[in-house]
Amino acid sequence: MAESAGTFDSVGSSAAKRSPPASSAAEVPPTTRGSSAAEVPSTTRASSGADAPAVDAAAHAQLRVDFYVLEEASPTARLRLGCKLAEKAYLSGQRALVRLGDPDELRSFDELLWTFMDGSFVPHDVLGPSTTAEDVPILLSVGGVPGGMFDIIINLAPEIPDCLAQTRRVAEIVDGDAARRRAGRTRFKAYRDRGAQPASHNIRAE
Repeated sequence: MAESAGTFDSVGSSAAKRSPPASSAAEVPPTTRGSSAAEVPSTTRASSGADAPAVDAAAHAQLRVDFYVLEEASPTARLRLGCKLAEKAYLSGQRALVRLGDPDELRSFDELLWTFMDGSFVPHDVLGPSTTAEDVPILLSVGGVPGGMFDIIINLAPEIPDCLAQTRRVAEIVDGDAARRRAGRTRFKAYRDRGAQPASHNIRAE
């Protein structure tokens, strides 16, 4: 795989709130090999349907998609990377939606957000029936779609998020597990089919 803008499908198998402190825009974690992520642009609407009409191709082309690929197969490693991305979004004053694969994974991620780093503080909440993007900086969800716009969607689920219209940036996290690698390749191709140009970044083991 290329380290920054390569194609993911070339990889072999293998709720407290507070005002965010001043910081730079969310970037790729320090462990990333390759170029750092740029500041998240302002959000616009785009279609996320599997059979999106051709008229939406231009909107999807403006969607920034970054695949962060870990060599490790440990589920904890990918969740920790998700926590780091969520923390960077929070510290830069951005709003993030974190999509998890199932309720058990959501509970694990919820707990890890409080413990993944000494001194870390990432205000977050689990999506409820009336939760919107403005309610808390970081929202966790398994499948529900909140109202409002997000600066970034952090996807840890096996499918493409069904709310791409609510963001201009998606961070996909894939580890070394064979099944998750296959699902990641499928998502990579699906983004390209929608007109996006996903980039991939290899992440060093800590």
